[in-house]
Amino acid sequence: MAVKRSMSSGSITINDIAKMLGISKSTVSRALSEHSDVNAETRHKVLELARKLNYTPNALALNLKQQRTNTIGVLIPETVNRFFAKAIGGIQRVANLAGYNVMICQSDESFVTERSNLRSLLTAHVDGVLVSVSAETDRTDHFQVLLDKNIPIVFFDRISEELNTSRVYTDNYEIAFEGTEHLISQGCQRIAIVAGPQNLYNSRNRLKGYMDALRKHNLPVKENYIVQSHFRAGSVEDYTRDLINLPQRPDAIFAINDFAAIEMMHVIKKNGLRIPQDIAILGFNNETICRFVEPALTSIDMSAYDMGSEAAALLLDQIKGNREPQKKLIKSRLVIRESTHLKG
Repeated sequence: MAVKRSMSSGSITINDIAKMLGISKSTVSRALSEHSDVNAETRHKVLELARKLNYTPNALALNLKQQRTNTIGVLIPETVNRFFAKAIGGIQRVANLAGYNVMICQSDESFVTERSNLRSLLTAHVDGVLVSVSAETDRTDHFQVLLDKNIPIVFFDRISEELNTSRVYTDNYEIAFEGTEHLISQGCQRIAIVAGPQNLYNSRNRLKGYMDALRKHNLPVKENYIVQSHFRAGSVEDYTRDLINLPQRPDAIFAINDFAAIEMMHVIKKNGLRIPQDIAILGFNNETICRFVEPALTSIDMSAYDMGSEAAALLLDQIKGNREPQKKLIKSRLVIRESTHLKG
């Protein structure tokens, strides 16, 4: 049978094949799926013509028919943060190996934007959503909407405690305790901390770990050594100056993240103070730049890639039908460098 070469292979449909062979669309569909109820001769003709025409099935139509899009949504606070960039790398590797696409949305640390992004993901008919909540998020009704529609959610890093969903998290309390104890082991006794938004599970646990470590070693918890801040730069210089100008200046500062820590180091040096001899500095996230500042910055590595991989694996498991909520702990580690190394 002659085949019209002028027909674009991308436009070939089951209907075209059915017309050319003079059979029904349903017969073509079953033949392409190699159903046994289509006789061998017809099945051979359909498959041979499909091959000659370079026919490819409409994946979107097939997925919609099966009530899935093979797409997962990812909602994170920001994409410029290296922690979330590494987490996305883990997510995409697991998702792509499983044949899923990834749709990434950024809340920009805004509750309003986070809620709007979730509506967009819902409109896109994603099969599930991975979420790390914004710094402003203090309610869960927008997440409940997805659960009510039977769309699975897995929280990672910044989790929601109110919802009974799967979560992948790190040991914020334990690692903050360990980091504070490290500073104490170096002889520091006036340790300040820049605490994150206390509506976030992570921030509350970091602050509690810091305070419990001080109490264990009979050091006072001083309110003027606890700075309430957000994760972004903007006020770092102001609160650093406030701390170093206290009558009893801190001899160590536990920063909210590495970029804040590096800015603090700059301010401290400008004021004629030495790091770590006058003030030791401890960061969070273990950004690559930690190794290249002077002195090299001690920081906490949160294994972001592994967290993203585990979160994606949990979500795909839920999409397949295992809806029992699961919890996965990813251990962090303290990476000691010169910014806190006071003893030999």
